[in-house]
Amino acid sequence: MWKKQNIVRYQMGINSWLLKGNQVDSTIYVARTTATDKSGKIVGKDDPYSQTVQIIKNIDEALKNFGSGLSDVVRTRIFVSNIENWEQIGKAHLEFFKDVKPVATMVEISRFIDPEILVEIEADALI
Repeated sequence: MWKKQNIVRYQMGINSWLLKGNQVDSTIYVARTTATDKSGKIVGKDDPYSQTVQIIKNIDEALKNFGSGLSDVVRTRIFVSNIENWEQIGKAHLEFFKDVKPVATMVEISRFIDPEILVEIEADALI
């Protein structure tokens, strides 16, 4: 039998899906992570590097709710609205994960629910 724990943080409005995290046994899944601050505002408008930094900070905050952190991340999935921003996004990702080296995928999608969102990241961690 597996153990499951959930966290969900949201507020009403266009960014009502700010962050969701689940833990099943020793695996933590963090999804819906965008560059939002605690009030739900998008950080780093028109700046994919700044958005990626904020997103990874949000992922770290979510992981801490489960007694984990970025050092436990084994996989990230990066969704971008413009693949030409890959270098800026990759630079920010590397700054946080250079020692961890999770497997990572980056894909371009047609659009996000909010046009100010340039990047969304999912992360899986093992504890």
